[in-house]
Amino acid sequence: MKNVKENEIFFEILENQKIKIKILPDYGGKIISIINKENNKEILFQSSKKLKVPNYGSIFSEYDSSGFDECFPSIDECIYPKGNRSGLKIPDHGEVWAMPWKVEIKKNKVYLEVTSEKFQYTLKKIINLVDNKIKIDYEVINFGSDELAYIWTPHMLLNCDENTKIVVPNHLDKIISLESSSTHLEYMKEYSYPYTIDKNQEIFDLSMVENLNKNNCEKFYFLQQTSWSKIINLKTNDSVTVRVPTDKVPYLGIWRTQGGYRGDYNIALEPCTGIYDSIEDGIKRDKIEKIKKNTTNTWWLEIEIN
Repeated sequence: MKNVKENEIFFEILENQKIKIKILPDYGGKIISIINKENNKEILFQSSKKLKVPNYGSIFSEYDSSGFDECFPSIDECIYPKGNRSGLKIPDHGEVWAMPWKVEIKKNKVYLEVTSEKFQYTLKKIINLVDNKIKIDYEVINFGSDELAYIWTPHMLLNCDENTKIVVPNHLDKIISLESSSTHLEYMKEYSYPYTIDKNQEIFDLSMVENLNKNNCEKFYFLQQTSWSKIINLKTNDSVTVRVPTDKVPYLGIWRTQGGYRGDYNIALEPCTGIYDSIEDGIKRDKIEKIKKNTTNTWWLEIEIN
């Protein structure tokens, strides 16, 4: 373990023989870098924006989008709809990505936690490296006076190119589009997967990343549940596999931009606890994780690098 200061920002370095990661506790507990030491390749997308620590409630798009941010307790900016938290505003991409986290290093594990007095919860995570895997254990504690509904997702932006393919279990054959600016898919419309007829009446392979010059982006959710998802580069055979427990994290979203958002080029496998992106919508559809007052929920995330 190393504690390093770079551009006035402290970060922790955790590594083993196969993986090296950099964590920014003051920047939402963000994992800014994952290096596959076997080929010295960066797994996470690296933005050209200058890295600066955000203030609470900042607009996500105005800050560095490199790496892996935690989205909690919502993805979209929204108003909490019920109970003692009713009327409280949840910022863009949630609260915790723009909050400083407490950090402690014990036995080659990184322990991080953040507390929201506004929404009355504490979110904890323990990061551990095992061979070619990053294992993260999560715990959320609701110390409020009533039930807390929440959406958690790892906003983990992965490097990609036109050889990158999404791999999921065969039973995942339907999606719903949530990106209004997509050149292929209509907002809130369902499509077959992986091959579909897009809004231009052309056959479109949703599993393949397009070239950067397509200037397009998509966000969609699978309508079926899965415990794993993967991207693989068909040219290099490099891959990243993400696993979660479906009883706690049942849904899977995909975000990708091929130049369509800020000129960025990345893809994200986003297992999540609720759909679609906002607590308001998740509660309305009854597709959201909930935690009773004075109790805890736990789950885990595994990222395998090959």
